Amino acid sequence: MRLLCAAGICWTLPNSFLGLVVGVVCMALGARPQWRRRDLALVFRHVPWRGSGGGAITLGNVILYTGSELDTPCLTYAHRAGQCRELPVSLADHERAHVYQYMVLGPLFLPLYALCGGVSVRNPFERAADRYAQSGRGWWPLNM
Repeated sequence: MRLLCAAGICWTLPNSFLGLVVGVVCMALGARPQWRRRDLALVFRHVPWRGSGGGAITLGNVILYTGSELDTPCLTYAHRAGQCRELPVSLADHERAHVYQYMVLGPLFLPLYALCGGVSVRNPFERAADRYAQSGRGWWPLNM
């Protein structure tokens, strides 16, 4: 298992490098790094970008987060789109699912993510991340 994990981390290094560059630049504006072993990710907290509070983006094994604590509740994409009513999920769990997805797809993740609808409820990567955050299972998109 450790060997597969190491291979996934290496496979997604180009994405992680991009996240690291953005995170380091944001450190000059107040962002703070924190290694989260459980998430297999370096998290930059207090990343200053506009938009609603608590937003996060994952790039490989790097998570960029506008808030102070990644273990915060967030609404699922389906709930926000008005498709159903669901309890909030952990943002950390949602982003961890994306870390796993990156580790499988490596440099292919971003183009596939964009082709699947980007940041929207239509995107199977987002639906899978919500499913994982709800149940702890199913981080891989079933219907791509």
